[in-house]
Amino acid sequence: MSVMVDIRSVHKSFGSLEVLKGIDLSVRAGEVTVVLGPSGSGKSTLLRTVNHLEKVDRGAISVDGELIGYRRSGDRLYELPEREVLRQRTRIGFVFQNFHLFPHLTVLDNVVEAPVSALKRPRGQAVEAARRLLERVGLAEKADAYPRQLSGGQQQRVAIARALALEPRLLLFDEPTSALDPELVGEVLDVMRDLAGQGTTMIVVTHEIGFAREVADTVVFMDDGRIVEQGPPGDVLDRPREERTKAFLSKVL
Repeated sequence: MSVMVDIRSVHKSFGSLEVLKGIDLSVRAGEVTVVLGPSGSGKSTLLRTVNHLEKVDRGAISVDGELIGYRRSGDRLYELPEREVLRQRTRIGFVFQNFHLFPHLTVLDNVVEAPVSALKRPRGQAVEAARRLLERVGLAEKADAYPRQLSGGQQQRVAIARALALEPRLLLFDEPTSALDPELVGEVLDVMRDLAGQGTTMIVVTHEIGFAREVADTVVFMDDGRIVEQGPPGDVLDRPREERTKAFLSKVL
């Protein structure tokens, strides 16, 4: 399989706080990479650099062979115009922790908005595709509802449908279940399992160890802005080599 995401020597600081300290990571097309680690380890920041929501200070990120956020000229990188960055983001779906749905739009219109505005698709075509996606996430009957009328799990499933509406090459999930009541977590993870089973390339930041064990091709453990350990779930979760990984897992398993 070809490499879908290639992260090379990525550094990121906020003022004097160095959050990412030289991250190297590759994700192959059709694979699921789950990123684990304590709060403040840099997981969410790493995810946000992949679609240029955060600019890297050093290093480079490519998705499907395209350099994200920059163009290269010789040995130097130059930042792309905002319109080019927005074009790149249409190919990288992002599902946030707190849903980020438009409260004044119906469920259907939340899913339709991006294909119509960003991809300039005819509304009729976008509506037809949106209804198929809502069916896929089990919410066809909620098309005319508003976000306030949905549970948190339902809102997150709408957010997943909205990300899929752009037909992205890559899906990023930033702790998609952490804002949900425990009884609602399963319905979101079921949709993500279905996506993984269909060969969707995904990077998932989560604390759901069971999901990582069941679905991930690669588990990455981060701490203090670095990748401490990575490998198949059976190795990292059941036979970790690094003491820091062992200490973290002893508290969450």
